Amino acid sequence: MFPPLLSSEKTYLRIKVTTKQPKTEYIETLDDGTIKIRLKAVPEKDRANQELKKFLGEIFGISKSKIEIISGATDTVKLVRIEGID
Repeated sequence: MFPPLLSSEKTYLRIKVTTKQPKTEYIETLDDGTIKIRLKAVPEKDRANQELKKFLGEIFGISKSKIEIISGATDTVKLVRIEGID
């Protein structure tokens, strides 16, 4: 669906999210590699971050416990580390 920034045992993605949307979905990959995703969840009490992790887990077929938001937890632009993508 969309290319990772780095590929190895751990993959890093730069993601820009828009919350409070009608549904959760991938939108596009920008020229700089940033992935745009719409989230249905509201950005309160970590709901949007949890929905993002769940969505990415479904896309890559891995548990959301293997997905970590390493920066931008309270921002719209996030750096996400994913373990276990082949």
